[in-house]
Amino acid sequence: MAGFFSRLKEGLTRTRQNLVQKVEELITGRTRIDEELFEELEEILISADVGAETALELVERLRQQVKTQKIADPALVKGLLEAEIARMLGTEAVGVDLTKGPTVLLVVGVNGVGKTTTIGKLAQRWKDEGKKVLLAAGDTFRAAAIDQLEIWGQRVGVDVIRHQEGSDPSAVAFDAVQAAISRGVDVLIMDTAGRLHNKGHLMNELKKVTRVLDRALPGAPHEVLLVLDATTGQNAINQARIFGEVVGVTGIALTKLDGTAKGGVVLSIHGELNVPVKFIGVGERVEDLRDFDPQEFARALFGREE
Repeated sequence: MAGFFSRLKEGLTRTRQNLVQKVEELITGRTRIDEELFEELEEILISADVGAETALELVERLRQQVKTQKIADPALVKGLLEAEIARMLGTEAVGVDLTKGPTVLLVVGVNGVGKTTTIGKLAQRWKDEGKKVLLAAGDTFRAAAIDQLEIWGQRVGVDVIRHQEGSDPSAVAFDAVQAAISRGVDVLIMDTAGRLHNKGHLMNELKKVTRVLDRALPGAPHEVLLVLDATTGQNAINQARIFGEVVGVTGIALTKLDGTAKGGVVLSIHGELNVPVKFIGVGERVEDLRDFDPQEFARALFGREE
């Protein structure tokens, strides 16, 4: 775990430079806490892709802390900010419940965010934990997507339910659930097409897939995991809102946190969407996709040791 924390801390370097270091520069040399400081702090938060609404809430909470605790030293603002960010993120990691047997996980998101790779990494992880995993190639719009999932299936050593390119994704969903039940699978992970969030007909197709899953196995999908690319910042929030309206997202996998200055989007997701971040990715390796630990993230963001 220590190794992952080091990679997380390293991965958040650019975000830390974009947020924490600017806060340090803001308070250095100041002799008092005034309204100008709060306004500049809000601008720093927004520039780090924390989001206007969340930035406003954070700064307001800091104002209250300064007032109630009668704090006058600007040097204490950084510590207050870290504490508020940690409080906003919460104390508990929220994982995926794999006790339903089979647990059906529907993975959604736009093209290029790393959906298939995330699926492969989760399959590897859960198989290593002794779970029986099955994959479903629900992105039938592109032959390359089906082939990519097949490659992951071979690499991990799990079966893939697939139809031909151009097939109805709902048919894949139905067959995959039937196979999962008959084979005694613990978790079924279904890929979907990289639907652009402004394409109505593709969103309707996604709704149809969820209806078919529920018909084949009442209660399915048990998880709708939205994969977001951290490098897109606030655009990721817009995607999350649209997908949430269509399929009721239950969790988020945030990829590409390493090397982005926009890691503040994690705060927006928590503050504005009320959807838990369940997984974060900080590299290409299988072990670089891990459960999101909010307190660990806050420590890594501010560059503190474990």
